[in-house]
Amino acid sequence: MKATSDTSVAVLGTGIMGSAMALNLVRAGLRTTVWDRTPSALAALVDAGAQAAASPEQAVRDANVVITMLPTADVVASVVFGGGMAQAFARGAVWTQMGTIGVDATTHLARRLAEVRPDVLYVDAPVSGSKGPAISGQLLVLASGPSEAQPLVMPAFSAIAHKTVWLGEAGRGSRMKLVVNAYLSILIEGVAEALELADRLGIEHAKLAEVIEGGPLDAPIANAKLHKMEAGDFAAEFPLAWALKDLDLALASAGADPPPLVAALSRQWHAAVDAGLGRADISAARLALAKGVSSGC
Repeated sequence: MKATSDTSVAVLGTGIMGSAMALNLVRAGLRTTVWDRTPSALAALVDAGAQAAASPEQAVRDANVVITMLPTADVVASVVFGGGMAQAFARGAVWTQMGTIGVDATTHLARRLAEVRPDVLYVDAPVSGSKGPAISGQLLVLASGPSEAQPLVMPAFSAIAHKTVWLGEAGRGSRMKLVVNAYLSILIEGVAEALELADRLGIEHAKLAEVIEGGPLDAPIANAKLHKMEAGDFAAEFPLAWALKDLDLALASAGADPPPLVAALSRQWHAAVDAGLGRADISAARLALAKGVSSGC
């Protein structure tokens, strides 16, 4: 199967990330079929030129590249193997699993696919980036899988990302994603706690931003979230509950003696989610502190 501009892509899961990715695939001129567990989520994509499928089986039947952007490992397994989707893959297609579902689940799905459809290539390719980069086609793809899959998926990856990094065998992408998201989460909590400390010490937020911006401590994502927190804007770009899910996946893969800061942050964000902030943006880490939410340890 040759990778050309005629590459046909199926996107299963059209939430915040999947819908933006599908829209960019359409804009790139790739034939794009979409499916979601909530059919109403497909309307805007159909208006943009995508084709809606009534079932996962219908979505993947004629696709060269199949993208799953679903929330958890259990959902992915249910969609792909719970019905007839695995059998419906086109011969020689590539399944690119792009949601963050953890290392063990990723390797388990790869083995399961190899048992039932050895002709289908499996690419583990979680993405780094939130709503804004997804909309603008500026995600980072952390790809891993067989080398023969690379030219097949690149038309799709080029449409949704500014960069793809290939990391080796399937599973390496998921490992990197957990590390990257742990780094991101620590940065965001650091911004939230710096603003909390600034309030307690009588430091104006604008002055703190002025000191940091353009210097060695400036990081684009931290700067963006600082201003989002300062504005009291907690509209979800990357929901706090999703960030917590990724932290917990990292902890589950870290062994018996997990990194202490990651473990403490997981406890704090569990408290924030329990307080009703899970559907807000990750920047709601600041809101949790302002409301006095604490893990108690």
